[in-house]
Amino acid sequence: MGDAARQGGMPIGVVVPAFNAARFIADALGSLRAQTHADWRAVVVDDGSTDATAAVVEAVDEPRLSLIRQANAGVAVARNRGAATLPAEALLFLDADDWLAPDALSRLSAGLAREPAAVACCGPHAFVAPGPRRDRVRIARGGGKVPSGQLLDRLLVGNLFTSGGHVLVRRTAFEATGGYRPGLAFGEDFLLWVQLAQRGPFASVAGSAPVLFVRRPPDGAFRRMAHDPAAIRQCLDAIFADPGVKTHVGAGLAAARVRAEAEYRWIAGRELLRRRRRAAGCRELRHSLAAAPGLKRLVLTACAHVWPGLIEPFRPYAD
Repeated sequence: MGDAARQGGMPIGVVVPAFNAARFIADALGSLRAQTHADWRAVVVDDGSTDATAAVVEAVDEPRLSLIRQANAGVAVARNRGAATLPAEALLFLDADDWLAPDALSRLSAGLAREPAAVACCGPHAFVAPGPRRDRVRIARGGGKVPSGQLLDRLLVGNLFTSGGHVLVRRTAFEATGGYRPGLAFGEDFLLWVQLAQRGPFASVAGSAPVLFVRRPPDGAFRRMAHDPAAIRQCLDAIFADPGVKTHVGAGLAAARVRAEAEYRWIAGRELLRRRRRAAGCRELRHSLAAAPGLKRLVLTACAHVWPGLIEPFRPYAD
């Protein structure tokens, strides 16, 4: 593609928080350099890494890329600090172990430009095997239908987005939320989506091809924490204490909280089964089913008690 075809469009800032990400971050940065949308700037915020993360970033010859090093303060602080350094119209928060499709920024910015009232634009994603070689990974499964429109009610049930890497956020909307909430150990992006959804609709990209490829390595936050239903509690506390959420839900606030907790007990049960902790996993599925009954959930819970390893949502991790 010629330089002229690569120019123009919405200025985008990409924030890459990184903690001991030397194994994978070259893939994330390489995917940025391959973008067909050229008007981007990126900052890697090295959040107290003890490996060669900074050295890998410094070795990349790319004038649009910068590096900030800080003592470990958590991913929310890292993302906020990175966003503050990027004078862009829209922001994308790319995890250091994921990578973008070459047309990701082009499609996401086009979707956001088509809908001036939208606070963000999201695109499809695909999960991949967590190995270190991007050219050899196996696509495990996709992310399903891309959510769009007014999403607050759906978000109060559960997080609709895998990460910030497939959501391009309008800077004005991000700043209106106050940014990521420091101190949340898990679910900091979930809270941000809820706060954004109170301010406007979400757009979606054209087409069904993934804009983001997602690794979930064993030492990543999701794999470390999603099997524990208590891990999300602080995030849910913040969501259901939010004045805008209280006003929106009204008298149904307690019931909405129960439904959200049921969703995360389901996720915890699924992850426990994938870790081969069958008894604990089935117990969480039963709690979830009791709080939020449904035919599909009933059938899957029954299957989990009989042959969990044969059902895709419960199939054990290979690593």
